[in-house]
Amino acid sequence: MARFKRHDGRRANQLRPARLIPGFVRTADGSCLIELGGTRVICTASFARGLPPWREGTGQGWVTAEYGMLPASTASRKPRPLQRPDSRSVEIQRLIGRALRAVVRPDRLGENTVTIDCDVLEADGGTRTASITGACVALALALKARCPEGSSPASILDGAVAAVSVGLLDGAAVLDLDYQEDAAAAVDMNVAMTSRGRFVEVQATGEHGAFDERRLHEMLRLARTGIRQLLRLQRQALTSRGART
Repeated sequence: MARFKRHDGRRANQLRPARLIPGFVRTADGSCLIELGGTRVICTASFARGLPPWREGTGQGWVTAEYGMLPASTASRKPRPLQRPDSRSVEIQRLIGRALRAVVRPDRLGENTVTIDCDVLEADGGTRTASITGACVALALALKARCPEGSSPASILDGAVAAVSVGLLDGAAVLDLDYQEDAAAAVDMNVAMTSRGRFVEVQATGEHGAFDERRLHEMLRLARTGIRQLLRLQRQALTSRGART
């Protein structure tokens, strides 16, 4: 697997160049710009008192997410949704929300809501997984800035969560597909995992045929390797100078 070369020269088990820039949006309670190869996503977190009506009186906080692609994020202009997000965006923002709630203790958040906004500046594959990884940093920074009285970010967040794509390309399992690879892959999988090594989401589709259990486990092992690297980058971002401003 290590000798398998891809169109950009990466090994099969190699992430694209990755960078997380905390505090990218100064007016947000928490923010992070994530760059993963040619994909760039701004993630912001906004803390607000109160809950959606259906959750009021429960004493359980809520974390929700919104996702969108800016018009120039793709090769041809992507129209803005005039009324509501398209079905793909709705699916992705629900995925982001689920992934983040997997590491939040809602009873310690109090009756407060944190809204995550993920806006894709440039899309070259893996926007949903990059959004989860960047959003977790933005969430941690927002809790640090606006933590409810008597709580601490460490008491609210039960670790971290990150995500990555994997797939089968030309018969090989590969990590972190860009757009060109994603379009050609026989199997496309998105995996979200916590820092405790537990899976939150595994979305796998045989785009050009079925795959067996052996290949599934091979892709999951690759995903775990990549996510561990992303979790390490998250920790570095949260202890950087930008995260403390």
